[in-house]
Amino acid sequence: MSILTTAATALAATLIGAYAIGQFTSRSINTEITIDAPAEAVWSELADTDAHSEWNPFIRSFSGVLEVGNRLEVTVQPEGKSPMSFTPTVLVSEEARELRWVGRLGFQGIFDGEHFFILEANDNGTTTFRHGERFSGMLAYALFPLIGADTAKGFEAMNRALKERVEAGA
Repeated sequence: MSILTTAATALAATLIGAYAIGQFTSRSINTEITIDAPAEAVWSELADTDAHSEWNPFIRSFSGVLEVGNRLEVTVQPEGKSPMSFTPTVLVSEEARELRWVGRLGFQGIFDGEHFFILEANDNGTTTFRHGERFSGMLAYALFPLIGADTAKGFEAMNRALKERVEAGA
């Protein structure tokens, strides 16, 4: 076996191992807020992508059609941080129930973020809004400490702003 073949085999094994470790060491952010409005009203604001720049302190720009398989254009900016733009793919779009997308750094398995918004209609007419993200891939374990706390604060700020906007009847 040549040195080149040995090096290529070692590199492939390292990448496969790092990918596997990244899948098992994924990190998550989960937030939740109760909104005093039906799920349809919450969805109406969430799905109005053009209006996010008016009220959303975390997702500063948001465009695209919320249909499975479509690419969106999203810019997020945690408070006091630089904006980051990406083009995630819609995985789930169920009106008044769930919106889920996945964004990737490079190709699948390097650093993937599966972002979700889940709307649960409650018997009393309120909606439990669950908002979070699961980070996985080779770099997830290393990058999460750099972005996790600011991202969680951004999710919480967005949740509060959405609650205020929906409850005010915007």
